[in-house]
Amino acid sequence: MSRVLVTGSAGRLGRSVVATLAAAGHEVIGVDSAPGTPAEAAAVLPADLTDTGEAFEVVARFRPESVIHLAAIATPFSRPESVIFKVNTQLAFNVCEAAVTLGVRNVVIASSPTVIGYGAPGGWAPAYLPIDEEHPVRPWNAYNLSKVAAEQTMKTFAEAGTTHFAAIRPCFVIAPEEWAGAPTQSGHTLTERLDRPELGGVSLFNYVDARDAAEFTGVLIEALPELPNGEVFFVGAADALAREPLAELLPQVVPGTEPYAAGLTGSSPAFSTTKAERLLGWQAKRSWRTELKEDSE
Repeated sequence: MSRVLVTGSAGRLGRSVVATLAAAGHEVIGVDSAPGTPAEAAAVLPADLTDTGEAFEVVARFRPESVIHLAAIATPFSRPESVIFKVNTQLAFNVCEAAVTLGVRNVVIASSPTVIGYGAPGGWAPAYLPIDEEHPVRPWNAYNLSKVAAEQTMKTFAEAGTTHFAAIRPCFVIAPEEWAGAPTQSGHTLTERLDRPELGGVSLFNYVDARDAAEFTGVLIEALPELPNGEVFFVGAADALAREPLAELLPQVVPGTEPYAAGLTGSSPAFSTTKAERLLGWQAKRSWRTELKEDSE
C-alpha cells in the first residue's frame, strides 16, 4: 500500500507497529540501534537518529510516504535527566526536520500521557476526569518534559503546511508476551500490577495493548491528510487496568482525586479516547479481562 518508516522498531510498541502495518500490506522499514525488529520489516537500519546527518540519510535513502517516530529513551529516570531530555528532543527535531525537508507526506510522533503530570512528588490532582487532550500539561521530570517538547516540535513543523503531522499519547503499553507473564516496562507482571493497586495507581491505571496502539497508527496515517494538522490523541484501552471501579480505587491511591473520580464507575478508565473515536472511528479491541493469562503466574 505504502512505504512506512518506523523508528524504534525493536521497542515494546514498535514491534507491534511493524507487524501490524506489514500485515495490512505496507512496506515497513525499521530503524533501531537495538536488535529485535520483527522479520516482517522489509529492511532494518541501525541508525542513530540523534545525528542530524544520519536522520536525513535514512529518510533520503528510503523515501517513505509516512514516518512513525517511536524511538526514545522510554523510561523516566532510566538515564541521567539531561541525557533523557537531550536524546528525546533531538530525536523528535531531527525526524521532523528531515521529513519536512525531504517531502514525507505523513508523520506521527509518539508522546506520552505522563505530560499530564501525574506522579509528581509534590502532589498532583487532575483538573477533571476522565482526562482528554484538552487537559493542562504539567511536566515535572525530563522524560515528560521531553514529550511536551516533542509535541510542540511537531506542531511547529506542522506550520510549514507541507507534511501532515499528529502526535499520539499511548497509555502504558502492554506487549503481547506480557499477557502471559513477562515483566512489563515497570518490571512487574500484570497480575502484580492488578493485585497491588499502588503500582498501577501512579499512572491512573492506564494501559493499552500494543496491537491496539499499532492498529491505531495504521488508521491514523490513512486519515492524516483529512485531519487538522498537528492533532494530539490519547491512545488507550476502553477500560482501566484495575479490578475495582476507579470511583472507589483512585482516591485511595492518588490523594486529591476524590472530587473528580465519582463518575468513573464500572470499568471506566481515567483517560478518554472519545477524540479518536469521533475523528477516526477507532476504539481499542483488547482488554486485560480477555487477554491476561493469570494461570501462568
